[in-house]
Order: sequence, then C-alpha cells, then structure tokens
Amino acid sequence: MIRVLVVDDDFMVAKVHSGYVERTPGFTVVGVAHTGADALRAVNDLKPDLVLLDIYLPDLDGIAVLRELRADPSTVDTDVVVITAARDVETIRSAMRGGALHYLIKPFPYAALRDQLEHFGSLHEKLNRLSAQTGAGQHDVDAVFGGRPRSGGTLPKGLTEQTAQLVRQALRDHPDGLSATECARVTELSRPSARRYLEHFSATGQAEVRLRYGGTGRPERQYHWRS
Repeated sequence: MIRVLVVDDDFMVAKVHSGYVERTPGFTVVGVAHTGADALRAVNDLKPDLVLLDIYLPDLDGIAVLRELRADPSTVDTDVVVITAARDVETIRSAMRGGALHYLIKPFPYAALRDQLEHFGSLHEKLNRLSAQTGAGQHDVDAVFGGRPRSGGTLPKGLTEQTAQLVRQALRDHPDGLSATECARVTELSRPSARRYLEHFSATGQAEVRLRYGGTGRPERQYHWRS
C-alpha cells in the first residue's frame, strides 16, 4: 500500500480528499494535518510515501512546507502533489521548482485525483523495478519521465477540464455505455453540452461510439469509455 498524508486547513475538505484516497486501490491515508507545522511533524513521524499538500495553511503556507521538506535530509525524498485553490503563476512556479509532482486546482472530482494517484503508483512501481537493476537505459528513463496521466490533449475552446472529468467519470461508471441523453441525465448537464464532451472523447480516441438500434427511427449513438 502507498501511504498518503493529507494536508488541508479545512477539516471537511481533508475528509473528502481522504475518502478519495481510500477509494483508490493500492493507497491508504496514514494521517491528516491541518497546519504547516503539523504537516512537517507528521512527515517526520509517519514517513508517508506521498503528501497531498494544500497551499493556504494558517501558519506556514504550502510552499514553505515544501521547501522545509526539501531542506531536511530525512524528508527530502518525500513526494508531494500540491492541491490548492491558488491559481497564480508564481505559486505554480514555486511548486514546480520545489519538486512537486503535480498541481491540482480545487475543486476537482474524484477522477482527477485518482488519475494522479494512479500515475504516482505507476512511477513508484517503475522506480522499484529499476532499483533491482544495475543501471537504467534511456527507454527506462523515458518511461519514468514521460509517463504522464492521459488527458486526451488540450480541450477545444468552450470545454473545461472540470466538466470533462465529470463526463469521463460517468462513462467509466457505466461500462455498458451512455447515449448523450443518458449522460446528460447522469451528469446534470444539458444534452448539447454532454454531447460535445462525448464527441471530443470519441474524436481523441478515449471513447468508442457504437450504434444502438431501437424499434423505429434512427439508431442512437452510444459512447463507451476505452479502458
């Protein structure tokens, strides 16, 4: 099991994110912290594999916590995914320079965090496998540095990642497929909006379209997520 520390000043948000982690196979929450000081102590005491780190904390901000982790030889190797409402470029740049693996902007659906956790788990497995070898070839290095979560590329104008995640999750939750009307009902989007996202997933190869024939009239397009 990959051990995760959740850091967020909001108790309810921390509870939600902890629930997301526990829903993801292979991951478990070993602790929760609500301040920067508590986060640093928890990393030292619990030795988590991964920290989900908020930026807006009541004492030290998340960037300061990240810098402290990197400055301490006992915590320098702790992996961090920043989870925050902060959208300013300087904070994003500081998180990147501090060695954060990724940066998730709140609010986000479970699928967005799950994708990052699964990516981390894949990296964890690849690096463990490499540690048993005498050395790494370029192919091995490319597999580690090049393996990012699949996103289907840049979304077309007018589509948002948050809504895309909502539709993506709906398709994953319905392996028998969804029509645009059914997807709209599940996601509480309008039918035209749902269809735009479904067609985008189809065009980028993330979803497969099959025709569903009824008793009369034209066949209905049914979308299936490609696992």
